[in-house]
Amino acid sequence: MVALVCVILPAVLAKPAAVNSAAQNLAISRFKTQDLVQQGKKLYEAGQFTLAVKTLQQAAADCRTDGDSLREAMTLSNLSLAFQQLGLWTEAEKAIAQSLNLLKNLNNSQERSKILAQALDVRGQLQLSQGQADAAVTTWQQAAEIYQQIKDSTALTRNRINSAQAMQALGRYRQANKILTEISQALKNEPDSPTKAAALLSLGNIRQVVGDLKESQQVLEQSLALAKATSLNQVVSEVHFNLGNTARLQHDTKTALHYYQQAASASVDPTIRIQAYLNQLSLLIETKRLADALTLSSKIHSEINNLPPSRMAVDAKINFAQSLMKLVSKDRGDEGVLKATSPSSPSSPSSPSSPSSPSLQISAQILATAVQQAQSLQDKRAESYALGTLGNLYEINQQFSDAQKVTEKALFLAQSIHASDIVYQWQWQLGRIRKQQGDIKGAVLYYSEAFNTLRTLRSDLVAINPDIQFSFRETVEPVYRELVALLLQTENGEHRTAKGNSNVQYPDQKPESQKNIQQARFVMESLQLAELDNFFRSACLTAKQELDPVIDKKDQQAAVLYPIILPDRLDVILKLPNQDLRHYKTVIAEDKVERVVEDLREYLRDVTRTAQVKQLSQQVYDWLIQPAEAELSKSGIKTLVFVLDGTLRNLPMSVLYDKQQQKYLIEKYAIAVAPGLQLLDPQPLQKVRLNTLTAGVAAERSIENRKFPPLDNVPRELQQIKSEVPKSQELLNQQFTETNLQKRLQSASFSVVHLATHGEFSSDPEKTFIVTWDELLKVKEFDKLLRVSDTPKSNNSNTNNIELLVLSACKTAVGDKRAALGLAGVAVRAGARSTLATLWSVDDESTANLMSKFYQELKAGVNKAEALQHAQLAVFTQQKNPYFWAPFVLVGNWL
Repeated sequence: MVALVCVILPAVLAKPAAVNSAAQNLAISRFKTQDLVQQGKKLYEAGQFTLAVKTLQQAAADCRTDGDSLREAMTLSNLSLAFQQLGLWTEAEKAIAQSLNLLKNLNNSQERSKILAQALDVRGQLQLSQGQADAAVTTWQQAAEIYQQIKDSTALTRNRINSAQAMQALGRYRQANKILTEISQALKNEPDSPTKAAALLSLGNIRQVVGDLKESQQVLEQSLALAKATSLNQVVSEVHFNLGNTARLQHDTKTALHYYQQAASASVDPTIRIQAYLNQLSLLIETKRLADALTLSSKIHSEINNLPPSRMAVDAKINFAQSLMKLVSKDRGDEGVLKATSPSSPSSPSSPSSPSSPSLQISAQILATAVQQAQSLQDKRAESYALGTLGNLYEINQQFSDAQKVTEKALFLAQSIHASDIVYQWQWQLGRIRKQQGDIKGAVLYYSEAFNTLRTLRSDLVAINPDIQFSFRETVEPVYRELVALLLQTENGEHRTAKGNSNVQYPDQKPESQKNIQQARFVMESLQLAELDNFFRSACLTAKQELDPVIDKKDQQAAVLYPIILPDRLDVILKLPNQDLRHYKTVIAEDKVERVVEDLREYLRDVTRTAQVKQLSQQVYDWLIQPAEAELSKSGIKTLVFVLDGTLRNLPMSVLYDKQQQKYLIEKYAIAVAPGLQLLDPQPLQKVRLNTLTAGVAAERSIENRKFPPLDNVPRELQQIKSEVPKSQELLNQQFTETNLQKRLQSASFSVVHLATHGEFSSDPEKTFIVTWDELLKVKEFDKLLRVSDTPKSNNSNTNNIELLVLSACKTAVGDKRAALGLAGVAVRAGARSTLATLWSVDDESTANLMSKFYQELKAGVNKAEALQHAQLAVFTQQKNPYFWAPFVLVGNWL
C-alpha cells in the first residue's frame, strides 16, 4: 500500500487589525508556499513526480526562509514520497531524515504530532521499498503510538495495514493475520462513510497481496457495497478493478473479465479506465481469445494517446505495447520482421518505418512516444522501462544491434536509480540478445548478473510487488532455467553416449565444466526457493549457502539427483559423497517428458494398468537412474535424494522400474525428496524422544460444499501407532479441531505429529489443505498451528522442533502439473524436519498397515528413509500393484 501524501496544513491567517508590513509579507509568503505545496501534491497525484519534486523543493526552501519549521517538515515528507516514486532512494532518505530532525526540535503540539506520525509512515514506506522490512515495522509501530495518542483512527488503520504488509514480508504470518483481522473487526463497528469504503479497499488489496484471496474478495465486496451506497463512483470503479485482479489470481477468468469491464464502464478517471482495459486485454491474450483482444486493442489505441503526460500514462503505454507484442506472438500470422531505422542514439529511438506487422508498428510508435514522455517528465524509471521494452521489440525482430544499444541504455538508467526490479529484466534481455548472437560467454555473464539481482530481490518480488503474482512463470522463472541451460551446454559439442541408450549423453567433464555444473546446481536450488517464495507470496525461508556438507559429512551413503527439464533435453546433475558433480542428459523434447509423466501419473491410480506403469516408469528410470547405475553401485549408495523439477514432482520416484533387473527403485534404494539441500539440516530422529500426537477424521464430512468419504481404518491406524509409540496422545473425529490441536501442541513437545485425514496439495495455497472435523485447514495456517512449539516449554528446555509430520490419506490435485509444490509448501511451512505424505488417496487399510510398520522401524532406530522403504516393501510383499505402496513420499530430512 503506497503511503499517502501528507495532509496539507491549513494556512495561518493573520488578524487584519494587528499586522504590520513584515507580518503582511510573511503572510503573503506563506500563502505562496501553501500554493506551491498544493501544486506539488496535485503533480504527485497526476504522476508527474519530477515536477512535483521541483515544486516541493521550492516550497521547502520558502518554508525555511520563513522560519516555518513545521510546514517545512511536512513538505520534506511529501518530497521524500516523490523521490521514492522516482526510485531516488538516497534523496528520499535525506529528505525524510531532514523532516524528522526538524520535528525533533519543535515543541509538542497536536499538529506537530500528526506530521511526525506521517513522516514516520513515509520513512516506513521507504524502508519497506528498500527491503528493510524489520526497520519498517519498528518505524510504523512508532507512528501507530502517536496516532493512538492523538486519536486519529483513520491514519492508524492505514498505518496498521502497512505494518501487516511488512510482517508478511518478514514471514511473520500470525502477526500479520492478527493485525488484518483486528482491522477488519474494527471497521465493522465504524459508521458507513467514504473513509470506511477507502479503508476496506486498502484492506482488500493487502489481503490480495499476501495471498488471502478469499478474504480479499469478501472485504472488497464490502467496500463495493458501501461505495455504491454512498455514491462513490470512482471508488466503485477501483473496487471492481481490484476484484478483477483477485479473481484472476483465483484463476476465475470469466469473473475477472466481468469485473474489468465494470471497472472500465464505471470509471470517470481515464487512467483507471485504461488500466482496466489493459488488464482485460492481457487476460484475453493469455486465454487466447485473440479476436476479442484485437477489438479491445483498437479501443485502447483510440484512447491511450489522450492521457496527459504522467508516470501512469507512460506505464499504460508500455503495458499496451507489451500486450500487442504478445498478441503478435500468439497470432503467428500477424508476425513480421521490423525494418526499423537504427536509433541515432539509444536515448532517442525512432519507430519502425515500414514493418509488415500492424501490431508491431503500433507497439513501436507507442513506445517511442512513451520514451519521449518519460524524458520530458525527467522520470528515469519510466524512461528505462520504456527503452527496455523497445529493446525487447527489436530483439523479437532480430535487430540485435539496435536491441543491444537500447537495452544497455535502459540498464544504465535503471542502475543509476538502483531500480533492481527492472535491472534484472534488462540484464536478462542482454543475455538473450548475446545468446542469439552466438556469444555464449557474454550471455552467461549477463544471465548470471540477472540471477544475482533476483536473489537480492526476494522479498520485493513476492511480498511487495503484487504484479509478479501474475507473471512469475513468464518474467522470473525463465531467468533461472535459461541460465542453467547455458551453463550445462557443452562448449565444444563433444560428448560420450551411454551404452544401450543412444539418447543419453555424458558431456566431457573438463575442469571449467565442473564450475559450470556447480553453478547450475546452485541456480536450480535457488529456483526451488523462489517457487516456494512465490507460492507463499513471501520470502519466508532461510537458506544455507553450503550444499555439499549434507552429503559429504552427514550421510556418506546418500546421493542427490537434480533432474532438470529443459525445452530440448532432460539434464541430470548427480552429487555423490566427496566427489565432483556428475552431469548427464537425455535429448528429448519437454512436451514428451511431460506427456510420459502425466500418463504415468494417471495409470498409477488405476490398479488395472500395472503393465503400462512399468513401461512408462522404465522410461523415466532410463532418463534419471540408468546412466548413473555404475557410479551409484561403486560409491555404496543406499539412499537416493531427489530435488525434483516441474511435473516430475508429481511422481513417486519409488515406482521407477529397472527392466533389466526387474525391480522397482524402492527395492534397491531408500528414497527421499527434498525442496533443495539449502533448506535442510538433516539430523537423526532421537529414539528416546519418539513421542507422538496423532489426530484423524474417520467419519464422512461435508465442509465448504465438498464431501469427504469416511476413512474407516483411521481409528485402527491411530491405535497401532499408539501401540508402537506408547508416548502418544490422540484426537479423533470431533476432538480433532484446530483449537484442540493447538492446545495440545502448546502444552507439550512432540517429535512426531501424525494426521490421518483427507487433504489436498495444489500449486495454489488457497487449495492446499487438510480436513479437520469442522474446517479445511489451509497451508498458510500450518505456520500458525504447528510452529506453536517453537517456544521452549517449561518441562523441556531443549529444542521443540517437530521432527516428523505425517499426512496420510492426502492427494495431489488432479489436472495440476505443479500440484506437488503444495506438498513442498506444507513441508516447509510446518517447520518439521521431515514430512511423510501421500500423492494420492490410497486404500486406508494398506495405509494403516504401512504406518504400523513404519513406526516399528523408527522405534528400532532405522532412519526415516529406510523406515519408509521397509514399510513400503512390507506392503509390496502382500500387494505388488504400485497403487497400494507407491504414493508415500518422504520430503525433507531423511535421517
